[in-house]
Amino acid sequence: MTKTRAAITCVNAWAPDYVLTNKELEKMVDTSDEWILTRTGISERRILKDKDKGTSYLGAKAVKGLCEKAGISPEEIDLLICATATPDMMFPATANIIADKVGAKNAFSYDIMAACSGFIYSITTASKFIETGTYKKVVVVGADKMSSIIDYTDRQTCVIFGDAAGAVLLEADDSGNGIMDAILHSDGSGCQHLHMKAGGSVKPASHETVDAREHYVYQEGKHVFKFAVTNMADVSAEIMEKNNLTSDDVAYLVPHQANKRIIDATADRMGISSDKVMLNIQRYGNTTNGTIPMCLFEWENKLNRGDNLILAAFGGGFTWGAVYVKWAY
Repeated sequence: MTKTRAAITCVNAWAPDYVLTNKELEKMVDTSDEWILTRTGISERRILKDKDKGTSYLGAKAVKGLCEKAGISPEEIDLLICATATPDMMFPATANIIADKVGAKNAFSYDIMAACSGFIYSITTASKFIETGTYKKVVVVGADKMSSIIDYTDRQTCVIFGDAAGAVLLEADDSGNGIMDAILHSDGSGCQHLHMKAGGSVKPASHETVDAREHYVYQEGKHVFKFAVTNMADVSAEIMEKNNLTSDDVAYLVPHQANKRIIDATADRMGISSDKVMLNIQRYGNTTNGTIPMCLFEWENKLNRGDNLILAAFGGGFTWGAVYVKWAY
């Protein structure tokens, strides 16, 4: 008997209209288009400029489009999981707000926070609800308004991030396709190198924390880069070896779009040529939980049923992992 797996049966993404270019950033901080391109591979990123709109707005746009594309009513959704590092507020969960905005009245919903690895954590978690037969339709949305926690006077971080959302529909598949395997890791000792200093229970917001600009992303770039290059590459190679996949067997690497040099190192470790790497970092930057579903959305028309995909990510925490997917349509 063929095992029931959770398959991605539809994908959608949405990004704001406003484009923040490297040329514009040159006017904001001491940087240059050449410096940014050389170190990150980014030319531009999308920014949600509306002050009264947050991550749930991005997520709702992606989920509404997903339902229309899949030809389903939001009321058919059984579970909605939102992977985000920039929730609308501490509580309720941004997933709850998205579900309300799209009319997913019959879904229960919750957030998963694993920084940039949140989307792969979430689809792995969601797959178990499908595999066990608990639910028939599960939506996972990866959404972040990173501009809300970026210090645009910090040249190390402001050039990297953008705002966007992507969503997938998971349903049961008995044909041998779907989410085949996942290897996920975390290392809390990495907290000191990538975090937001204030705003949590240890250091609640105060005049002092605001004045000290501690409500923005803090990153020790060199340490994070070194750890990411090693671990994202290693786990991607590990999942291939575990599932007896050669580079010829893999149709595409779908990497988190954090830094082109990290992506290149991962592809090299896997023995994957550049034409098998989904890459859109140059146009969107690092949209955190939105990067992987956005890649799937943009490459959807190039994918064929049965294609082997390796989804890989690395994020603050530290968190990292890889997911092996056989494309279902």
